[in-house]
Amino acid sequence: MISSQFSILNSKFSISCLVWFLLLGNFASAQRYELVPFGDFEQWTVRHIKESAIIGGNTRDIYVVAPNDTLSVNKVYNYSKTIWSSSNAYAVVMGITKTSCSAMPDKGPTGRCAKLITCYASCKVLGLVNIKVLASGTLYWGKMLEPISSVTNPYSYMDWGIPFTKRPTAMLLDYKAVVPNTGKVVKGARTVDGYDPEEVMLILQNRWEDEKGNIHAKRVGTAFYRISKSSSGWVKNKRIPVIYGDARKSESYKPYMDLITGEKTLYALNSKGKRVPILEEGWGDASTPVTHAVMSISSGSMGAFKGALDNVLWVDNVRLEY
Repeated sequence: MISSQFSILNSKFSISCLVWFLLLGNFASAQRYELVPFGDFEQWTVRHIKESAIIGGNTRDIYVVAPNDTLSVNKVYNYSKTIWSSSNAYAVVMGITKTSCSAMPDKGPTGRCAKLITCYASCKVLGLVNIKVLASGTLYWGKMLEPISSVTNPYSYMDWGIPFTKRPTAMLLDYKAVVPNTGKVVKGARTVDGYDPEEVMLILQNRWEDEKGNIHAKRVGTAFYRISKSSSGWVKNKRIPVIYGDARKSESYKPYMDLITGEKTLYALNSKGKRVPILEEGWGDASTPVTHAVMSISSGSMGAFKGALDNVLWVDNVRLEY
């Protein structure tokens, strides 16, 4: 289903390209663009989750970029109809049901877009639980492994990436950003000096699983963009090129484009259904096939439970260039 969705071109971009082909008389060098599934953010599933009575028993809404639907049940979400997940959380901690919502639909230039906010998520019950963490609003390709039962090792509750075999030349999107740049960021329970740019990422990997169930990967393609200041309005058609091979050899390389290791290590489900880290161990080359893609769009870039409060990022029209 996912591969067939990727094969359908967004009509307005393909028509625009065709006009240019005719004017230039050069069909061979023309580029084409694919709107990624649900990349116009016009469709959202709304989940009505009833929180535990001990914390008020309110019904909260959290959202999934997926076919338009409304679900009124405290139930693990079935991601079979979408490639997108988010930082929105349905959690059951010590028997207490709690939600947090940092990714949501909003009004865009035409229709709807996605709004990502950096905010606090908290749950406090005297004598049982006292949690307050910072959550950066994030959309990513993969699945949230619900229900979340702990704030320990949050990336292990995410199944990062989707099967993918294409080799796009760039990622494009429209965005609007609010980046207060107060000079202060939150790390755990402390406020310290620092700054937290927003981040767009697409990485292409060649993955394989060993006999023990460990998932290994080589980085084949790298596309990163960081937004360090507020925009004056919508930035249209921002193009983020994909660097193939060892990104460190590129003139546009920045340290944050390196292999993902340490506390930011991503996780995935192996063939046995076990959550394991994705071990990025090196760089592919021109002959290395792509097996998986990870896309992430976030109102922060510091990692789990760290960042600048009140960062906001709106995104729309996410597509790939070939």
